[in-house]
Amino acid sequence: MNILVANLGSTSFKYRLFRIDGSTEQLVAKGGYERVTDYGRAIDDCLAALRQAGHVRDASGLHGIGFKTVQGGEVTGCLPADERVENALLATADLAPAHNPPYASGIRQFREKLPGVPLVALFETAFYQWVPKYANSYAVPLSWRAVGVRRYGFHGASHKYVAERSAELLGRADVADLVRGLYQHGPRPVPGVFLRVISCHLGGSSSVTGIVDGVAIGTSMGLSPQSGLPQNNRVGDLDSAAIPYVQKKLNLTTAEVEHQLTKEAGLLGLSGISNDLREIRAAALAGDRRAELAIDVFVHSIRHWIGAFWFEMGGCDALVFTAGIGENNPWLREAVCAGLGDLGLYLDCERNEIALPETDLATSDSRTRVLVIPANEELVVARETFRHLAAASDASGTAFSRSLSSLSITST
Repeated sequence: MNILVANLGSTSFKYRLFRIDGSTEQLVAKGGYERVTDYGRAIDDCLAALRQAGHVRDASGLHGIGFKTVQGGEVTGCLPADERVENALLATADLAPAHNPPYASGIRQFREKLPGVPLVALFETAFYQWVPKYANSYAVPLSWRAVGVRRYGFHGASHKYVAERSAELLGRADVADLVRGLYQHGPRPVPGVFLRVISCHLGGSSSVTGIVDGVAIGTSMGLSPQSGLPQNNRVGDLDSAAIPYVQKKLNLTTAEVEHQLTKEAGLLGLSGISNDLREIRAAALAGDRRAELAIDVFVHSIRHWIGAFWFEMGGCDALVFTAGIGENNPWLREAVCAGLGDLGLYLDCERNEIALPETDLATSDSRTRVLVIPANEELVVARETFRHLAAASDASGTAFSRSLSSLSITST
């Protein structure tokens, strides 16, 4: 099956084509366009590029298109990208203004241009469908909860990949199998010892998620992707009283406050230098106090959420770092793991400096393993699109589903 994964931004269109066949997964093509003003034209260009490269002859060569949709309120999971999904994206656009409108528009145009190709939406909130109610509820009036004000969580594709891959690396095939079928079958009891994982997705936007036996039990992000850890230029967690207070003190409109909290805050606001941690780190090493503060706040917030889930789960079998910042900064991992010996985590500093992908960075006597797992969100979307289409088919769908247990990934 040829599965096209479409990643739509406010002015960008990126794609990857995966071929999933029997026991293999192959990334066969990728590309993208910036400064997009017409998604229809971008879709045409994408298909033309795939045809020219010989990957597909026409639209019939695509068996499904997957979208990493963000926030749909109570509409979540892995499901057909139909008008219901499109309407849900538009209804919650205020919570994800940079993501929802482009996805709604892109899905509609894909449907019009490729009417015979199944479209599948994998919501970023899907991984958190089974979080206990006490962990996703805000202490707000009932009328607020009635209109959907609660903690939804995001980066679900990334954290689901960590849940599956960490289980495989730790020798827990039973848990990995549960994660693979999560969106088709829901959580299932796993006999034996719990597997407790804390996943740290640290990148342009960041979140921490607690996972027990492959199922999320809580996450740092909330109603929108603006919450939780300080993001690159978004505030993260903030006392709600700050907004009316600043409006009065600085004579700001609601729109101005929103702009500053989503465009001028986070690591950029703390450092006053950049929203890029590499530049902030360089300034901190040169003695810039604001840059030092930005790093300290970021590390403190990561450790805060790790500690919350460690306590909630009664321990941690594996602490996982993923995404650009988590994968590429040994100094940050060392700062996050500092002083955790009494909890049973001992980082091997030499291994941490080298940090080959999917290696264990903990010492041999550490009770908690420390892993770096490269993010692969597009692969998750392709897999879940494949699984959704397989589950929707008859006998062939059963065969497809069984083949997924031994899939391996290759790239060209």
